[in-house]
Amino acid sequence: MDILEFRRYCLSLPLAEECTPFDETTLVFKVGGKMFCYTDMVQFEWIAVKCDPDEAILLRERYPEEVQPAYHSNKRHWNGIRTDGDLPDRFIKEQLRNSYRLVAASLSPKSLREEVAACIEKAGLPEE
Repeated sequence: MDILEFRRYCLSLPLAEECTPFDETTLVFKVGGKMFCYTDMVQFEWIAVKCDPDEAILLRERYPEEVQPAYHSNKRHWNGIRTDGDLPDRFIKEQLRNSYRLVAASLSPKSLREEVAACIEKAGLPEE
């Protein structure tokens, strides 16, 4: 997966927004004002995604070279996923969708969470 495909896919998720809040090279994607992934635009080798803590451990054990605790994040809740390794794009997109869903389900107030849920239900989440 290259940076353009990554960006296109992230922006295809309902109500996803991109920004660079930390510096000019760290690209962040948010839903409802909360981050669901980020990456370095210049050295696009890893992406960071939010993950269920138990699932995060399983993925790190299954793919020790390609999935690791995310740099600069809560290691329990964020995984770093290698974009230039052996993982197929389908797997990377699945992790992006899971991160997006996890963040969308935690939004507050409830009205914002329901608004995002309605958009997801109406538009669906893209597989590819």
